[in-house]
Amino acid sequence: MGVLAYLPQRRRNRVLLALAGLLALTGVALDWRTSPPKAPPFAELTGTWKSSEAWLYDKDGGLLDEVRVDFAMRRLAWTPLSAISPELQRNVVAAEDHRFASHGGIDWLAMAGLLYNRTQGARSRGASTITMQTAAFVWPEIGRPGARGWFDKLRQMRAAWGLEHRWSKDQIVEAYLNLAPFRGETQGVGAAALALFGKIPDKLDRREAALLTALLRDPAAAPPVLAARACRLLPPVDCPALGALADRAASMGRLRSLDPARAPHLAAHLLTAPGMKVTTTLDPVVQALASDALRHQLQGLGARRVRDGAVVVLDNQTGNVLAYVGGVGLGSTAASVDGAAAPRQAGSTLKPHLYAQLIERKWLTAASILDDSPVQLDTASGLYVPRNYDNAFMGPVSARRALANSLNVPAVRALLLDGVQDFRDRLWDLGYEGLEGDGSYYGFSLALGSAEVTLLQQANAYRTLANLGMASPLRLKADDPQVAARAVLDPGAAWIVGDILSDSSARASTFGTDSALRLPFWAAAKTGTSKAMRDNWCIGYSDRFTVAVWVGNLEGDPMRAISGTSGAAPVWRDVMLGLHRTQPGRQPARPDNVQPGQVGFAGLREPPRREWFLPGTAQSQFASAPGYARRPRIANPVSGSVYAFDPDIPPARQSVGITITGEAANLSLTLDGKPFAPAQGSPQMPLLKGSHLLALIDESGRVMDRVRFSVR
Repeated sequence: MGVLAYLPQRRRNRVLLALAGLLALTGVALDWRTSPPKAPPFAELTGTWKSSEAWLYDKDGGLLDEVRVDFAMRRLAWTPLSAISPELQRNVVAAEDHRFASHGGIDWLAMAGLLYNRTQGARSRGASTITMQTAAFVWPEIGRPGARGWFDKLRQMRAAWGLEHRWSKDQIVEAYLNLAPFRGETQGVGAAALALFGKIPDKLDRREAALLTALLRDPAAAPPVLAARACRLLPPVDCPALGALADRAASMGRLRSLDPARAPHLAAHLLTAPGMKVTTTLDPVVQALASDALRHQLQGLGARRVRDGAVVVLDNQTGNVLAYVGGVGLGSTAASVDGAAAPRQAGSTLKPHLYAQLIERKWLTAASILDDSPVQLDTASGLYVPRNYDNAFMGPVSARRALANSLNVPAVRALLLDGVQDFRDRLWDLGYEGLEGDGSYYGFSLALGSAEVTLLQQANAYRTLANLGMASPLRLKADDPQVAARAVLDPGAAWIVGDILSDSSARASTFGTDSALRLPFWAAAKTGTSKAMRDNWCIGYSDRFTVAVWVGNLEGDPMRAISGTSGAAPVWRDVMLGLHRTQPGRQPARPDNVQPGQVGFAGLREPPRREWFLPGTAQSQFASAPGYARRPRIANPVSGSVYAFDPDIPPARQSVGITITGEAANLSLTLDGKPFAPAQGSPQMPLLKGSHLLALIDESGRVMDRVRFSVR
């Protein structure tokens, strides 16, 4: 009994009692420290499993896009055992735990062998079973798989007992294959099979299954080591091919390539949490049609002229977004930016809404005369001098021709009638919610599209025109609510604007008679180009669909040699033709408050025609206002003009003709503050180098108009 033999009996009993108590306390403490968490039901584990990915589906349930949201580990959806190659299951059990079927979570023979080898100083593998490793994956706090410390082993052993009592053997193997790390950041057999071999787990052949099994022991092993390990699981005839297969698997480039990437920009908006599955309203056929049309156009134009584009297609009746193409890559230098959601200058695409509001108010008809001649407006920041796209003027024109040909000066004159604030409010009602400033913030340039809007907003605003003034929110997701439409615009005014936008003959002066806007069926369309050629738009609709296209450079640099009908319009045309390949578009039914009338134009180059009017606005004859009824203006030179001497003409014979519109009697001209000439007639102004101010004044000296120009 050692030292205890020399102690008195009573003291000896006390020491033994203390030792027994200490052992009991140690046992209790050890039991408490190694007690594993309660094993969860297997269904709870699989139900709470979150993939690192999120998925976007089309309306038919087809996969559109896959986005990685969690960057801690790359894992896919939980893979059931029935979807895993039987060859892989057999290999894993044979290599990792060949007595798995017969033990209760702990392989005592392997444990005894481990202890014996350690007492002999021999190197040996650990005795962790598949169940013990699975327990370590389920509860990382009890020790990582393969840990060799006795405390970690004890905790894993106790956790393994708990799993064996609650889960079946098949469930343990299934959990092990889903929780185990493989190559790099891949976790689980689903991600590993796709990343390494580009396959789903039940399509693995025996060589691939052997390589995956070899990875379980050391996921970072070099390809030659993996090939050697896998060879021990296969017939010798399969071994020569393992080296090359292991090298290819090590590249891990397949997981990303299997992503269909059919709507990456929309996926980035909608997929925000791991494991999300979002079903959209996108139609896979329409999405492919829009993407192909945009890609074909950008390839044809070339990256040196324009790099980016976007397309949105809507179902007019439901508001469902059938196609959402935020970009197609190619030569883009900002491919990840969503062109469909990026705010861009609207250009002339806001004009139809301006004319619709004026027609609704009965302040304008499609036959009303607007003056397309130089105009300059006093603003807080100076003179505002709008010009047309081609820097030419058409003189008095009807509102139909002014809108169809996208004339800028008549649009500004129309805005003077409407009021900037009222027009801004109408745009807000139509869904342009990025217009946060008031009317004074945007000024007269709002008529020409100086405000920034998105392609999605453009599409839904034009859809309101297609639906004769009824507006409702768009639906991007299948579970988005169907909101009742509300009236924003008089149906007759919307119908008349649609009739103008579909009139090929009315827009012939600017676009020709056979532009990309002319389709073999009814469709209304409007193009627009922003300042400095940074944005090109084409938005239009039929009775069933609205198609909106933007083309430009997302980094903001100007396009090269791109016009309204050569940039976005061909994409719009191709998509519209594809949408109506079996059923042509038809003009919406004419509302009851739209009345026909025959009109003629006195003194204008417009032939008599049938026109459409709201009640109380019809008249049979239209003419421009007589000169005496107009406010006198300097029509030429135009403010901001720059003139240069022609070296082949004597300087004394070079001059600029001055043109005055309106009644010029009793008015005179001053040049740089000095009397120059009477305003009547056609005075000629000699060219003088420098900057000059030409003013039109009345008898009292009040300035009626003024222009600034320069001569070089």
